[in-house]
Amino acid sequence: MTAKSLRALLEGLIDYAGLFPPAALSMQDAVRNYARYREEEYAWMLGKFVVPAERVGEVPEEFPLSVLGIDEVKAATVADVERIVTTAEGRTVYVEITNPALLEPLARHGLRAKIRTGGITPDTFPAIPNVAEFLRACKAAGVAFKATAGLHHPLRCLKPLTYAPDAPTGTMHGFLNVFMAAALLEHADEILGEEDVYAFSFDDAGAAWRGHRVTTAALGVMRRKFAISFGSCSFEEPISDLQALQLLT
Repeated sequence: MTAKSLRALLEGLIDYAGLFPPAALSMQDAVRNYARYREEEYAWMLGKFVVPAERVGEVPEEFPLSVLGIDEVKAATVADVERIVTTAEGRTVYVEITNPALLEPLARHGLRAKIRTGGITPDTFPAIPNVAEFLRACKAAGVAFKATAGLHHPLRCLKPLTYAPDAPTGTMHGFLNVFMAAALLEHADEILGEEDVYAFSFDDAGAAWRGHRVTTAALGVMRRKFAISFGSCSFEEPISDLQALQLLT
Protein backbone atom coordinates (compact mmCIF):
# COMPACT_ATOMS: atom_id res chain seq x y z
CA MET A 1 0.00 0.00 0.00
CA THR A 2 1.43 3.37 -1.02
CA ALA A 3 1.66 5.82 1.87
CA LYS A 4 -0.86 8.65 1.52
CA SER A 5 1.87 11.28 1.67
CA LEU A 6 3.84 9.64 -1.15
CA ARG A 7 0.68 9.39 -3.21
CA ALA A 8 -0.02 13.09 -2.59
CA LEU A 9 3.50 13.90 -3.76
CA LEU A 10 3.41 11.68 -6.88
CA GLU A 11 -0.19 11.87 -8.09
CA GLY A 12 -0.33 13.15 -11.68
CA LEU A 13 3.32 14.14 -11.36
CA ILE A 14 4.79 12.74 -14.60
CA ASP A 15 3.91 14.42 -17.88
CA TYR A 16 4.77 11.90 -20.60
CA ALA A 17 7.12 13.39 -23.20
CA GLY A 18 7.99 10.31 -25.25
CA LEU A 19 8.24 12.40 -28.42
CA PHE A 20 11.25 14.25 -27.03
CA PRO A 21 14.91 13.18 -26.64
CA PRO A 22 16.40 10.97 -25.45
CA ALA A 23 13.47 8.67 -26.28
CA ALA A 24 12.38 10.59 -29.42
CA LEU A 25 9.65 8.10 -30.28
CA SER A 26 7.34 8.30 -33.25
CA MET A 27 3.92 9.82 -32.65
CA GLN A 28 2.34 6.39 -33.11
CA ASP A 29 4.56 4.74 -30.50
CA ALA A 30 4.26 7.61 -28.01
CA VAL A 31 0.46 7.69 -28.28
CA ARG A 32 0.30 3.91 -27.92
CA ASN A 33 2.46 4.06 -24.80
CA TYR A 34 0.43 6.83 -23.20
CA ALA A 35 -2.85 5.04 -23.84
CA ARG A 36 -1.42 1.90 -22.22
CA TYR A 37 -0.07 3.81 -19.20
CA ARG A 38 -3.55 5.26 -18.58
CA GLU A 39 -4.87 1.73 -18.04
CA GLU A 40 -2.07 0.37 -15.85
CA GLU A 41 -1.59 0.11 -12.09
CA TYR A 42 0.28 3.39 -11.69
CA ALA A 43 -1.93 5.48 -13.96
CA TRP A 44 -2.53 7.73 -10.94
CA MET A 45 1.05 9.05 -11.38
CA LEU A 46 0.50 9.96 -15.03
CA GLY A 47 0.02 13.60 -16.02
CA LYS A 48 -0.40 15.10 -19.47
CA PHE A 49 0.82 13.89 -22.85
CA VAL A 50 3.31 16.55 -23.95
CA VAL A 51 3.15 17.47 -27.63
CA PRO A 52 4.95 20.27 -29.51
CA ALA A 53 2.33 22.77 -30.64
CA GLU A 54 3.30 22.31 -34.28
CA ARG A 55 2.60 18.55 -34.06
CA VAL A 56 -0.86 18.61 -32.48
CA GLY A 57 -2.38 17.81 -35.86
CA GLU A 58 -0.56 14.45 -35.86
CA VAL A 59 -2.37 13.23 -32.75
CA PRO A 60 -5.10 10.71 -33.65
CA GLU A 61 -8.59 12.18 -33.61
CA GLU A 62 -9.80 9.70 -31.02
CA PHE A 63 -7.07 10.76 -28.60
CA PRO A 64 -8.49 12.92 -25.77
CA LEU A 65 -7.20 16.44 -26.42
CA SER A 66 -7.92 17.40 -22.81
CA VAL A 67 -4.72 15.63 -21.75
CA LEU A 68 -2.37 17.37 -24.19
CA GLY A 69 0.36 19.52 -22.68
CA ILE A 70 1.09 21.93 -25.54
CA ASP A 71 1.15 25.34 -23.89
CA GLU A 72 4.86 25.46 -23.09
CA VAL A 73 7.07 28.25 -24.43
CA LYS A 74 10.37 30.01 -23.67
CA ALA A 75 11.07 33.59 -22.65
CA ALA A 76 14.39 35.40 -22.22
CA THR A 77 13.09 38.97 -21.80
CA VAL A 78 10.08 40.87 -20.49
CA ALA A 79 9.19 41.60 -24.10
CA ASP A 80 9.00 37.85 -24.73
CA VAL A 81 6.60 37.49 -21.81
CA GLU A 82 4.42 40.30 -23.16
CA ARG A 83 4.25 38.58 -26.56
CA ILE A 84 3.25 35.31 -24.91
CA VAL A 85 0.45 37.05 -23.03
CA THR A 86 -1.12 38.20 -26.31
CA THR A 87 -1.54 34.59 -27.45
CA ALA A 88 -2.39 32.93 -24.12
CA GLU A 89 -6.15 33.56 -24.49
CA GLY A 90 -6.98 32.35 -21.00
CA ARG A 91 -5.05 29.07 -21.27
CA THR A 92 -2.65 27.77 -18.64
CA VAL A 93 0.78 28.50 -20.15
CA TYR A 94 4.16 27.40 -18.78
CA VAL A 95 7.05 29.70 -19.69
CA GLU A 96 10.57 28.30 -19.57
CA ILE A 97 12.91 30.88 -18.04
CA THR A 98 16.46 31.06 -16.75
CA ASN A 99 16.21 34.60 -15.31
CA PRO A 100 14.23 34.77 -12.02
CA ALA A 101 13.55 38.45 -12.72
CA LEU A 102 10.95 37.30 -15.25
CA LEU A 103 8.81 35.76 -12.50
CA GLU A 104 7.28 39.15 -11.66
CA PRO A 105 5.78 39.66 -15.13
CA LEU A 106 4.73 35.99 -15.21
CA ALA A 107 2.87 36.50 -11.93
CA ARG A 108 1.32 39.73 -13.14
CA HIS A 109 -0.12 38.03 -16.21
CA GLY A 110 -1.16 34.76 -14.55
CA LEU A 111 1.43 32.64 -16.37
CA ARG A 112 3.35 29.70 -14.90
CA ALA A 113 7.08 28.99 -14.93
CA LYS A 114 9.10 26.07 -16.23
CA ILE A 115 12.64 25.11 -15.29
CA ARG A 116 14.88 22.92 -17.45
CA THR A 117 16.49 20.48 -15.03
CA GLY A 118 18.68 18.60 -17.51
CA GLY A 119 19.19 17.35 -21.02
CA ILE A 120 21.36 14.96 -23.02
CA THR A 121 24.74 16.55 -22.18
CA PRO A 122 26.24 17.26 -18.73
CA ASP A 123 26.31 21.03 -19.25
CA THR A 124 22.49 21.16 -19.50
CA PHE A 125 21.99 20.29 -15.82
CA PRO A 126 21.69 23.41 -13.62
CA ALA A 127 23.63 23.55 -10.38
CA ILE A 128 21.85 22.88 -7.09
CA PRO A 129 21.93 26.56 -5.96
CA ASN A 130 20.30 27.60 -9.23
CA VAL A 131 17.45 25.11 -8.84
CA ALA A 132 16.97 26.09 -5.19
CA GLU A 133 16.92 29.77 -6.14
CA PHE A 134 14.30 29.08 -8.81
CA LEU A 135 12.05 27.23 -6.34
CA ARG A 136 12.30 29.95 -3.71
CA ALA A 137 11.80 32.73 -6.25
CA CYS A 138 8.68 31.03 -7.66
CA LYS A 139 7.24 30.70 -4.17
CA ALA A 140 7.99 34.32 -3.33
CA ALA A 141 6.41 35.51 -6.59
CA GLY A 142 3.35 33.27 -6.22
CA VAL A 143 4.09 31.50 -9.51
CA ALA A 144 3.37 27.80 -10.01
CA PHE A 145 5.98 25.79 -11.91
CA LYS A 146 6.79 22.56 -13.68
CA ALA A 147 10.15 21.00 -14.51
CA THR A 148 11.32 19.55 -17.79
CA ALA A 149 14.13 17.22 -18.86
CA GLY A 150 16.55 15.19 -16.80
CA LEU A 151 14.27 13.97 -14.00
CA HIS A 152 14.07 10.28 -14.93
CA HIS A 153 15.18 9.08 -11.50
CA PRO A 154 13.80 9.65 -8.00
CA LEU A 155 17.13 10.60 -6.40
CA ARG A 156 20.15 12.59 -7.43
CA CYS A 157 22.51 10.15 -9.13
CA LEU A 158 25.22 9.61 -11.73
CA LYS A 159 23.68 7.99 -14.82
CA PRO A 160 23.99 7.77 -18.62
CA LEU A 161 22.21 10.77 -20.15
CA THR A 162 20.74 8.95 -23.16
CA TYR A 163 19.88 5.37 -24.06
CA ALA A 164 22.77 5.06 -26.53
CA PRO A 165 25.49 2.49 -25.68
CA ASP A 166 28.17 5.20 -25.73
CA ALA A 167 26.08 7.83 -23.91
CA PRO A 168 27.89 10.39 -21.74
CA THR A 169 27.23 10.18 -18.02
CA GLY A 170 26.30 13.02 -15.75
CA THR A 171 24.90 13.81 -12.32
CA MET A 172 21.14 14.08 -12.66
CA HIS A 173 18.67 15.77 -10.34
CA GLY A 174 16.05 13.51 -8.77
CA PHE A 175 12.34 14.20 -8.89
CA LEU A 176 11.88 13.30 -5.22
CA ASN A 177 14.63 15.80 -4.46
CA VAL A 178 13.06 18.58 -6.51
CA PHE A 179 9.49 18.18 -5.26
CA MET A 180 10.41 17.56 -1.62
CA ALA A 181 12.66 20.62 -1.85
CA ALA A 182 9.63 22.57 -3.08
CA ALA A 183 7.73 21.35 0.00
CA LEU A 184 10.53 22.20 2.44
CA LEU A 185 12.01 25.32 0.85
CA GLU A 186 14.07 26.31 3.89
CA HIS A 187 16.13 23.14 3.30
CA ALA A 188 15.98 23.17 -0.50
CA ASP A 189 19.74 23.16 -1.20
CA GLU A 190 20.40 20.23 1.11
CA ILE A 191 17.42 18.21 -0.14
CA LEU A 192 18.40 18.75 -3.79
CA GLY A 193 21.80 17.24 -3.01
CA GLU A 194 20.46 14.23 -1.09
CA GLU A 195 21.39 10.81 -2.51
CA ASP A 196 20.25 8.57 0.37
CA VAL A 197 16.72 7.24 0.05
CA TYR A 198 16.64 6.56 3.79
CA ALA A 199 16.86 10.29 4.42
CA PHE A 200 13.24 10.46 3.20
CA SER A 201 10.24 8.90 4.90
CA PHE A 202 6.59 8.69 3.93
CA ASP A 203 3.55 7.68 5.98
CA ASP A 204 -0.15 8.43 5.82
CA ALA A 205 0.09 11.59 7.91
CA GLY A 206 3.04 13.21 6.16
CA ALA A 207 6.50 13.03 4.61
CA ALA A 208 9.88 13.99 6.02
CA TRP A 209 13.49 14.61 5.07
CA ARG A 210 15.99 14.05 7.90
CA GLY A 211 13.35 14.89 10.50
CA HIS A 212 11.95 17.96 8.76
CA ARG A 213 8.30 17.16 8.16
CA VAL A 214 5.44 18.27 5.90
CA THR A 215 1.86 17.03 6.25
CA THR A 216 0.03 15.05 3.59
CA ALA A 217 -2.54 17.83 3.32
CA ALA A 218 0.18 20.42 2.74
CA LEU A 219 1.76 18.22 0.05
CA GLY A 220 -1.57 18.01 -1.75
CA VAL A 221 -1.98 21.78 -1.71
CA MET A 222 1.59 22.29 -2.89
CA ARG A 223 1.09 19.96 -5.84
CA ARG A 224 -2.19 21.55 -6.89
CA LYS A 225 -1.10 25.16 -6.55
CA PHE A 226 2.70 25.35 -6.73
CA ALA A 227 4.80 22.35 -7.81
CA ILE A 228 2.67 20.98 -10.65
CA SER A 229 4.56 18.29 -12.59
CA PHE A 230 7.66 17.31 -14.51
CA GLY A 231 8.09 16.12 -18.07
CA SER A 232 9.83 12.82 -18.76
CA CYS A 233 10.37 10.92 -22.00
CA SER A 234 9.94 7.74 -19.92
CA PHE A 235 7.04 6.87 -17.62
CA GLU A 236 8.27 3.36 -16.88
CA GLU A 237 11.78 4.31 -15.71
CA PRO A 238 10.65 6.51 -12.78
CA ILE A 239 8.25 3.80 -11.62
CA SER A 240 10.89 1.07 -11.88
CA ASP A 241 13.30 3.17 -9.82
CA LEU A 242 10.67 3.84 -7.15
CA GLN A 243 10.01 0.11 -6.95
CA ALA A 244 13.73 -0.65 -6.71
CA LEU A 245 13.94 1.79 -3.79
CA GLN A 246 10.95 -0.02 -2.23
CA LEU A 247 8.90 3.17 -2.20
CA LEU A 248 6.34 1.56 -4.50
CA THR A 249 5.41 -2.11 -4.26
